[in-house]
Amino acid sequence: MVRKEKEKRIAIKLRQQGCSYSEILEEVKVAKSTLSLWLRSVGLAEKMEQRLTEKKRQAQIRAVNAVKQKRLRITKKLMEEGVDEIGKISKRDLFIIGIVLYWAEGSKQKEGNVSQRVIFSNSDYKMIRIFIRWLKENRKLKEDDFSYELYVQENIRKSKIKEILNKWRLFLSLNKEKEIKVRLKKNITKKIYETNRNYLGVFRIGVARSTNLNRKINGWIKGITSNN
Repeated sequence: MVRKEKEKRIAIKLRQQGCSYSEILEEVKVAKSTLSLWLRSVGLAEKMEQRLTEKKRQAQIRAVNAVKQKRLRITKKLMEEGVDEIGKISKRDLFIIGIVLYWAEGSKQKEGNVSQRVIFSNSDYKMIRIFIRWLKENRKLKEDDFSYELYVQENIRKSKIKEILNKWRLFLSLNKEKEIKVRLKKNITKKIYETNRNYLGVFRIGVARSTNLNRKINGWIKGITSNN
């Protein structure tokens, strides 16, 4: 009993110093329910309450960071596994990839326009780069066969457009002599693109004399769907 009284005094003193229940339980080996009973009438000075509040906030921050780091480790592991599973892309792989990319993002032949040339648009430079590779390696086309256009919102300042153009040239390994026509789009969403560092607009590739290639691509797409 004397021992319990001694532990109670120690617990109360620690609480008055601003220690949390978990900190006190490290020093006083009793049940948490017993500790709660001892301390239910023990008040804390404002400074001590602030200390506990700050400790809780820091504990929450550590918990959030721990979850974030775990998620990043899992993401990194899965990404590395994905890269290994893909391995080296064969000529046949590239052939199918290009068809599927065009199926998703390319201009198709329509009943009212059966002479549609090959046009491919996207804002993801990696996708654009792969499609150019497909055109060059799989279809044996040359740089001179391509025309390039950049579509950006009309409220973007000229210096920002120049910055975006330079990024596309870098991403696609285009020299300064290769023309990229800039097209301004009306901003109907009123979204601010000026401050978005990742904004690249939409890049469009046009292929000269490619009506028959577009028709052939439609046939390849049909071939894929017929295997479904």
